[in-house]
Amino acid sequence: MPDELPGTTDVLIVGAGPVGLALATALARAGVDAVLIDKAAAGANTSRAAVVHARTLEVLRDIDVTGDLVERGVVVPRFTVRERDRVLLKVDFGSLPTDYPFTLLVPQNVTEELLGDRLRAAGGRVLRPHELAHIGQDGPHVIATMKDGRTIRARYAVGADGMHSVVRDKTGIAFTGDTYAQSFVLADVHLDWPDVPNEVMLFFSAEGVTVVAPLPGGRHRIVATVDHAPEAPDLAHVQALLDERGPRAHPVTVKDLVWSSRFRVHHRLADHYRAGRLFLAGDAAHVHSPAGGQGMNTGIQDALNLAAKLTAVLRDGASGTVLDEYEAERRPVAEEVVAFTHKITRVATVSGGPLRGIRNTALRALDFVPAVHRTMAMNLSELASDPARR
Repeated sequence: MPDELPGTTDVLIVGAGPVGLALATALARAGVDAVLIDKAAAGANTSRAAVVHARTLEVLRDIDVTGDLVERGVVVPRFTVRERDRVLLKVDFGSLPTDYPFTLLVPQNVTEELLGDRLRAAGGRVLRPHELAHIGQDGPHVIATMKDGRTIRARYAVGADGMHSVVRDKTGIAFTGDTYAQSFVLADVHLDWPDVPNEVMLFFSAEGVTVVAPLPGGRHRIVATVDHAPEAPDLAHVQALLDERGPRAHPVTVKDLVWSSRFRVHHRLADHYRAGRLFLAGDAAHVHSPAGGQGMNTGIQDALNLAAKLTAVLRDGASGTVLDEYEAERRPVAEEVVAFTHKITRVATVSGGPLRGIRNTALRALDFVPAVHRTMAMNLSELASDPARR
């Protein structure tokens, strides 16, 4: 049986991924009445989004998650862009103006577990399984109807329900952009790779971009673009990708496959983040290439920004116009991330030997320019999205 729904609340949050959990936790800790619903019977049990950048670690301090995240994750000091054995560009995070001058690799299920712990400690929880069928506005209220006919009234509602957001669909907000022609393979594996570098590696090739990143427990995350991905990529498929695109002098062997999936990737941005009393956050508002590992990060930062504004209005009596600042502050950030990751993907998948040669020469030249290193590090870490650092 689904959990019982209260009749009313101040804020209804739809979607209990990292974005919804972060938003609900921040509101609960601030004393704002919020209800978080999710259509799934349980939370994530696979690693999926695994990169947590510096700016996200900064904002998660507000809900006391950062310390445990760092303890459970792998600290990675740099990104490298490679073609086979050749390093084309290094992005080092060591000199970033932050307490977290690194990228953290931690499985999404661990992030959700820690956020769920903080939510329960603040007196909240996820109500499951409740699948939203319709949501609309009636004067000072939002009225949400579940597929089983149950309803809940709220002063505000937030769609953190992913790329196929029901909340966004019911608002009529356009989701402008396109879909990449290629599929993406996602796999967690154990590798036989002596002297493996402690870094996130982006291998560029004519066949596509391949990301190799360390995870806790001696695992590695593989993300690769392919023309046609199998529904459940097996060990042989992942090995073939690394043979075709990875290091040649010291080849990598996949010892075993922990988990794998395939997905299609879009680069899309909601035309607006607000329609009256309805808001969008995370993948409901923006989706893009996973090349920089920024999707979940941008969404969590959305959540903490919106939580502060809802708290100001609902608890502290601020004018409702404060809520207009959410879109004004967060949508330009997503616009930059979508453009940045799209550019990386386009550059990574350049076809034709002469064009790849020009690209590689240009990247090697840029590797000697300190300002390029800092700009790339600031963009990847999303510290560039912090107004105080602009």
